[in-house]
Amino acid sequence: MDARNNLSKLARQAREEGAQTITLRGKPAAVALSPDDYDQLIGAKPSLAEYLLSGPAWDDDFDEEVNRRSKTIIRPGEF
Repeated sequence: MDARNNLSKLARQAREEGAQTITLRGKPAAVALSPDDYDQLIGAKPSLAEYLLSGPAWDDDFDEEVNRRSKTIIRPGEF
């Protein structure tokens, strides 16, 4: 299929039939998705901040150790 002449057809097929594989020289090279399929694919991944904040909860001992540390920053030569 000539991509320039059939881009609208490809977009319509992706919207109506689902993902469309685009090949170059007989090998998969790209995939055309409908906007809904793309949003569903991308929306399933949390942002980096959400991922980091959703990590395992700290146990009480670790939490106490973190909070026990001095809040004062000591720089070399200042003590």
